[in-house]
Amino acid sequence: MAIKPTGKVLKAQAKKAASVVSAPAKGLKTLADNGGELHGPSPNPATNLVIADIALRTATTIARRAVERGVLGASYSPRKAKSILKGRTMGETLLHGALARVALTSVPGALVVGGALVAKTLYDRSRARQARAEGAEQLQDMAEDGAEE
Repeated sequence: MAIKPTGKVLKAQAKKAASVVSAPAKGLKTLADNGGELHGPSPNPATNLVIADIALRTATTIARRAVERGVLGASYSPRKAKSILKGRTMGETLLHGALARVALTSVPGALVVGGALVAKTLYDRSRARQARAEGAEQLQDMAEDGAEE
């Protein structure tokens, strides 16, 4: 047998529920109204978002290129590393970007892409000598393509 709340308890619960529901709305109104303060270079928030997006993408691209050169710089001269990076095809660049996007957007995607990279690494290690020769040949071709441009 359940105990039914009295009228006072019901009123107290209703008042508490109303205050919880209205509290976020008050908070959102306070957050939305910044008193006319300017947060960014432009008074238009959409323009500020575009500026931030371009700045982040530029910084990411610069950092990515630096890391790529650093990885290649361990085995190749800076000039050859630059040629190798310039020799990549558009298809390779798009494929790498698509794989990175898949890995970043979902946990299953990250598991699939990460698992494929681990499998490829283990496969290459199992036949290291042949993989090293094939990789060096591919990088040489990319460097030649990049030097021609």
